[in-house]
Amino acid sequence: MAFQGSSKKREHHPGRFDIRGRGYFHRLGPGIVTGAADDDPSGIGTYSQAGAQAGYGFLWSALWLLPLAFATQEACARLALVTGKGLAAIIRATLPRWVLVVAVLLVSIANTVNIAADLGSMAAALRLLVPIDQVVGVVGFAVVMSFIEIVVPYHRYAKVLRWLCLSLAAYVLVLFVAHVNWQAVVWNTVVPNLDFKRSSLELLIALAGTTISPYLFFWQAAEEVEERNEPGEAIAAAESERRAGLGEVGPESKYEVAQEHIAAMRGDVFSGMLTGVFIMFAIMATSAATLNATGILNINSAEDAAAALRPIAGDFAGVLFLLGILGVGLLAVPVLAGSTAYALSETFGWRASLELKPWRARAFYAVIIASVGIATLLNLVGIEPMRFLVLAAVLNGLSAPILMAIVWYLARNKKLLGRWVSPMWSQILLAVATLAMTALPILWLFAS
Repeated sequence: MAFQGSSKKREHHPGRFDIRGRGYFHRLGPGIVTGAADDDPSGIGTYSQAGAQAGYGFLWSALWLLPLAFATQEACARLALVTGKGLAAIIRATLPRWVLVVAVLLVSIANTVNIAADLGSMAAALRLLVPIDQVVGVVGFAVVMSFIEIVVPYHRYAKVLRWLCLSLAAYVLVLFVAHVNWQAVVWNTVVPNLDFKRSSLELLIALAGTTISPYLFFWQAAEEVEERNEPGEAIAAAESERRAGLGEVGPESKYEVAQEHIAAMRGDVFSGMLTGVFIMFAIMATSAATLNATGILNINSAEDAAAALRPIAGDFAGVLFLLGILGVGLLAVPVLAGSTAYALSETFGWRASLELKPWRARAFYAVIIASVGIATLLNLVGIEPMRFLVLAAVLNGLSAPILMAIVWYLARNKKLLGRWVSPMWSQILLAVATLAMTALPILWLFAS
């Protein structure tokens, strides 16, 4: 399928070709959903803890993490855009089997723990608005989100996900309601300040792990593939891939791309990651201005942050914070479960598409149900919410550098991508990100 002239533009996420003018939000593709899903409830808890514990001290991390996160997600999107395959399928066809097993195992475990943390946070946040049992809230959210993800076709589901991104605006509003010391914000954003103590490195590992998260790698790639098919083409595409197997993957395996496609993808991905990192910045600044400034240095979860905000910044700020947790949770949990399902389906050669009816992709949807189901059970065994937050951050922090090294290798593989290999600036940024994510746990081990 080659692209010849403007008449073929619609075969590649048509809205992304014109980022200017009216309808900008409508024209964004998978990138904005991926960036918004980065700020899931467990991430909100991590950002809140960073602001409460260190004040404005970690704001500089947002400025440094943005280009590293962008380079990582751009490479994942590029791989899928050029090959027409998801990340697990590319790994399977290109690298030894054990590499695939390690990658998929890491992301599946990390995703399940993340879902558990998010479901717990959402249920607890709902309890602060409506008196409801925690267990009922966890099970209710799990059932509703699984049902919607399975029943609603992708082309409609993607629109819902994009609108849910607007829930992130709550944290921008809270930032301007709080009494922020903007001079301190500017100084701590521009001037990095890290004392290399173990507690500080723990926070930095958590911030990096929640910003450059493994599940986003697989989701970004999978949704690039989804966006390429018109709704009616998904069944035929999935069946064709199932029959053909995962065999050879290369630049001519399924699609032709043009420079304008790469440019549109890059703009979309940058918009998404800029949104995600800016919200991280806003939550840390808000927590610093309210919680840290009043002596509240420890936050056990995202809902604790919202509850603590109420007497300090007012009910309006507290309610907004809570609504943001619910909104991004409704966005992030389906992304986490979908990421696991895509990874496993591509590994075993199952049909995989949110556009397919449940009976046409039984294994794919079974993984979604199992992932959310296991996460729900983890919430029922009485594990403390903070333990979930720490577990999710640690698993992401340990898994990410391994997967990033794989992505870096694939993105510079000329046999795989031909002339569309990642440019040098992207390779350098991704290499720096991988080395930094690898070095942080090592520094933590030797820290005082």
